Amino acid sequence: MMDIHQILRKLPHRYPFLLVDRVLEMDKGKRIVALKNVSINEPFFGGHFPNRPVMPGVLMLEALAQAAALLAFETLGTTLDDNTVYYFVGIDGARFKRPVEPGDQLTLDVTLDRMRSGILKFKARGLVGTEVAVEADLMCTMRTIE
Repeated sequence: MMDIHQILRKLPHRYPFLLVDRVLEMDKGKRIVALKNVSINEPFFGGHFPNRPVMPGVLMLEALAQAAALLAFETLGTTLDDNTVYYFVGIDGARFKRPVEPGDQLTLDVTLDRMRSGILKFKARGLVGTEVAVEADLMCTMRTIE
């Protein structure tokens, strides 16, 4: 549905902070399914943790937020520019169910729950295979900066 080249045109994030590798499904206004391939070469694994590399939970949430941003941009028909930023405004009910390790493929499954007053609320979960690794309700907004 969307390869890395298309993602790079949509998201402002770059290495080492771009955490979406491919979009598998996009149902405008409803849902996105995307992938994050987790490699031992990720810069955070050197310190988290040297004896047992585990993807930090905050980066799993960030990957979900980046997938949510792609869904939001598609839904609203917008493209980011140098004067627009996409922010987290809330994370509720975050739960980490299993570690994500090198070699895993984290499937990012995000559903748009509602849009109100410029705030978008998403139900998000990250899976490894059929096992839920992370789940949370995310709230995000776009703001123009000067």
